[in-house]
Amino acid sequence: MPFATAGGHRLEYELIQGPADAPVLVFLHEGLGSIRQWKDFPAKLCAATGCRGMAYNRYGYGESDILEAPRKADFMHVEARETLPELLKALGIDNPILVGHSDGASISLIHAGSGFKVRGVVVEAPHVLIESINLDAIRKIRGEAEPSGLVSKLGKYHREPAKTFFGWNDVWLREDFQRWNIESVLPGIQVPLMAIQGADDQYGTQAQLDAIARGAGGPCETHMLPACGHSPHREAEAATMALMVRFIIALKAR
Repeated sequence: MPFATAGGHRLEYELIQGPADAPVLVFLHEGLGSIRQWKDFPAKLCAATGCRGMAYNRYGYGESDILEAPRKADFMHVEARETLPELLKALGIDNPILVGHSDGASISLIHAGSGFKVRGVVVEAPHVLIESINLDAIRKIRGEAEPSGLVSKLGKYHREPAKTFFGWNDVWLREDFQRWNIESVLPGIQVPLMAIQGADDQYGTQAQLDAIARGAGGPCETHMLPACGHSPHREAEAATMALMVRFIIALKAR
C-alpha cells in the first residue's frame, strides 16, 4: 500500500476507486483497528453508494510509523485537527464524508465539529464522554490481553502489536484522561450526522447517542441496533450497511 506523510509521521493508506466526481468516504478505524481489519466493508459501502474511498492507518497502527512515545490525553484532538487535515490535503481530498468507528468515530466528530469542511459524518460506536462501563471493559481487556493471545493476534495487522495495544489501552486508563469529553465540539457539526451503536456494546451505552443527538448542530439521526456489540459493521453488517447506504445516498443528492 502507498504512504503519505502527515502529522510528522509516515502513514499507510488505501484508495478505493469510483467515479471521479463522486464524494470520498474517509474511513477512520477503531482503537485497535487498521485498514485490513475493516476487511471488505469499505469497498462494499463505496460500491453500494457509488462513492470513492480512502482508509488509512493512524500513527502506531498497521504499517504506519511505529509508536515511539506514550500517547497524550489529547491524541484524538491532535489527529482530528492536525494529522487528518494534512493527510486529506496531501491526497487531494476535499469535502469528504467521514465514516468512523469507536476512537475513529470520536476523531470524526472532533474534525467535523472544529470547522473543517465535510459533507457529512457517519459514526459507529462513538465515544463523546467517559462512562464507567467503558473503563471497566478497557481494564478487562488489559487483564486478558496476554493470556488470551490478543497481543500476538494483533501481530497479523500491526508492525509492533504490543506498542499498538498498550499505546491505546494505557492512555484510556490514565488519570488525566478520565475528564475527557468532546460534547463541546458537537454544536459545530452543522452537516448531516448519523450515529449507530450496538445495544450490547461493552464500551458504551445509550448515553453516547443521547449526547450526540442533544448536542449536534445540524440534522442528526441515531440508531441502536439490537443483539449487537461494539462493531456494528461486523456484527450487524446488513443492518449497518442499509442505514449507511441510505444516509450517504441522500447526502450525495444534497
